[in-house]
Amino acid sequence: MQTLSTLLIGFSVFSIPLLALTHFRHEHYQGQATAQAMGIIVLIALLGLQLAYFVWLQTGTDTLHSPYYQVLLFTVAPTFYLFSKPLLQVSAEKLPRDLLHLLPILIAPFLPFVLAVSLAFVLGAGYCGWLISRVYATLRQQRSRFQPVTVILGAALALTLLVLPLGIGASLLPENVFFTVHASAIGLVLWLIHAALSIAPRLTSELAEVTSETQCVSTLAHVDCALMLAEVEGLMQEEELFRRPDLALNTLAERLGLSTQQLAELLQTRLGKSFSRYVCEFRVEAAEDRLLEEPDTSLQVVGLSVGFASETQFTDAFREISGMTPGQFRKINQFADHTRCGALLKS
Repeated sequence: MQTLSTLLIGFSVFSIPLLALTHFRHEHYQGQATAQAMGIIVLIALLGLQLAYFVWLQTGTDTLHSPYYQVLLFTVAPTFYLFSKPLLQVSAEKLPRDLLHLLPILIAPFLPFVLAVSLAFVLGAGYCGWLISRVYATLRQQRSRFQPVTVILGAALALTLLVLPLGIGASLLPENVFFTVHASAIGLVLWLIHAALSIAPRLTSELAEVTSETQCVSTLAHVDCALMLAEVEGLMQEEELFRRPDLALNTLAERLGLSTQQLAELLQTRLGKSFSRYVCEFRVEAAEDRLLEEPDTSLQVVGLSVGFASETQFTDAFREISGMTPGQFRKINQFADHTRCGALLKS
């Protein structure tokens, strides 16, 4: 068991910085600065816990019976709540009031160790209950859209639910059992999150858009939908706004004289697409043209020229929409061109 825990801790230590660098970038959290910041804090807390477990497993040094460990335990649940809330709940509640959720972290260092561990997991159970209800409310009518990501996230949530009772009753278990199980669970959940994001790199932005669509009463009662759609198409095709890497739902909505909720609902109800998907389709189509017209231009230059912020983002979006990477698309079409040329020469 300790060998498995060590391997999963090692995975965590390398995967957490990778996740922070590749996923928690501005383009994935436009208009969601609070979620982005809290998500990074969650990762830092998880990294701290895994490093503490690693030192304990490898050297026997007691890094766990300490205020440092207790603060990290109390940090994970409320910061994950503050990360998830803007993505899963339409609310007018302001950040200062939200920060009250962080108060338990301040008392964590002063609690007896056994009480601190149990109380941290009790709080986690409460936040987990909230998370389940919000995810169900958001995705119950959109399950097909997020398959198979919902299966992976469901597995991560189920694993969390299995570990919560162990944490609440930690005083009844041998400490080495609890510590190794908790370290392993963190590693497994992180692996599942990486798997989900590899399938849907823009998962968080799409969740925020779906939340806006499903939790708001229709905002299009006084909107000329056909006219607005025509204006959106004109801005994309004629002015090529999709080439702007900073193009966001709120900036396009402002240009059209709509609210963000109105624009998100318009695209979803009339075209069946989220804003991010809609923009990415224009970018990928433009990229396909340039890949064929300029076979020697690097993939990074092509991606940046059509509005993607990085080559990684370009590759992920291209694969999601076309089913292949930009490099594969270019090779397949070059081979097809050579084949046609050879056939013409023979004829």
